[in-house]
Amino acid sequence: MSARPVELGLRANLPQFALLVAVNALVGAMVGLERSTLPLIGQASFGIGSSAAILSFIVAFGLAKSLANLGAGALAERIGKRRLLIAGWLIALPVPVLIEVAPSWGWVVGANLLLGANQGLAWSMTVVMKVDLAGPSRRGLAIGLNEAAGYGGVAAAAALSGWLAADYVARDVLAAGGAVIAVAALVTTLAFVRDTADHVALEQRRRRDRAPSRARLRDAFPDATYRVPALRSCSQAGLVNNLNDALTWGLVPLFLASHGAGTGEVGLVAGAYPAVWGAGQILAGHWSDRLGRKPLIVAGMLVQALALGLLAGSAARLAPALAAAAALGAGTALVYPALIARISDEVDPVARVPAVGVYRFWRDMGYVVGGVVSGLLADALGFGGALAAVAALTALSGLWVAIDLPGPRPRRRGLQGAAAPTMPGA
Repeated sequence: MSARPVELGLRANLPQFALLVAVNALVGAMVGLERSTLPLIGQASFGIGSSAAILSFIVAFGLAKSLANLGAGALAERIGKRRLLIAGWLIALPVPVLIEVAPSWGWVVGANLLLGANQGLAWSMTVVMKVDLAGPSRRGLAIGLNEAAGYGGVAAAAALSGWLAADYVARDVLAAGGAVIAVAALVTTLAFVRDTADHVALEQRRRRDRAPSRARLRDAFPDATYRVPALRSCSQAGLVNNLNDALTWGLVPLFLASHGAGTGEVGLVAGAYPAVWGAGQILAGHWSDRLGRKPLIVAGMLVQALALGLLAGSAARLAPALAAAAALGAGTALVYPALIARISDEVDPVARVPAVGVYRFWRDMGYVVGGVVSGLLADALGFGGALAAVAALTALSGLWVAIDLPGPRPRRRGLQGAAAPTMPGA
């Protein structure tokens, strides 16, 4: 039997694309289990009183995830994206065990180092493999579907774990849920996921208007960090976006609990934010293909700033806190797929993985910066003061994108001097 011809496009690759969507929902669920419960476990089970100390698990998570993103960018074309996806799930297997048996908070921090590596490898590979399958014309929609599935998994797991923790031991809920998710995802990947190297080669052959750039991390890192305006704008916005996520993950449960909210209410708010974030990315990704990336990124950062300001002034009342969480999710939904799509627009297919890896490195360093900064701000200014300060920072990040990210213009020079086509409003 002859092999099926390689084609680009969502419809042509629907079975494999849908499978990767399902796998990324499990990636999101793996981290979502911690969203509504782990900060409270730090207080209740380990007696940690300092916000900065509790948020150390987010710092560990973000550092490991950032480095895994860089490693994925350097290794994907050498050893294959499917193999890195499998490695990500193998790394996840010990996480629930370590949390369940942890005699001290240091074990939980160690478990989150492994969880960060899992997220960096598994999420990076699912999103890049979907971009490979979709081709250039539906890239934003493909990323929107990927991120919607991932953050839908985060939301469902956050809400469910918060609800179950009201009746069962929170650590048992995390351990059992994490074990089921990790095993199911590993078996599914081993049995059904295929690599996408042939799709990358096909897309590269079709780009006859430009010579391919080299897929080298040593070139991609300075390009995406400071050298190329489009890439550096996206990298800083991604960092601030995940700084916000660290704040929401680590401080919001403590903020709500300090005003008397129960575990179920914390889970509701913690689940609402990624639920809106996840569902909204399908539309946002589609809009970014039609309207361009820049308008959505700028608007999304400013909406996030307004949402954090609303949350800071809510006094942790459930109705305004839910409204703020929904607004924060909507702002993040506008930003997330547009940022990765803009990075992918800027580089050749063969250079996509290292460029996206560097962007994701800086984006997920936002967890490190956010875990440290928001914890220190909360200890010094209180939860409301920390939320207000980060709201101002987010607004400044949106203004940076408005000024620095190139808008519509004639053909330009991309990475390593290659001519790159510009999308309308990109």
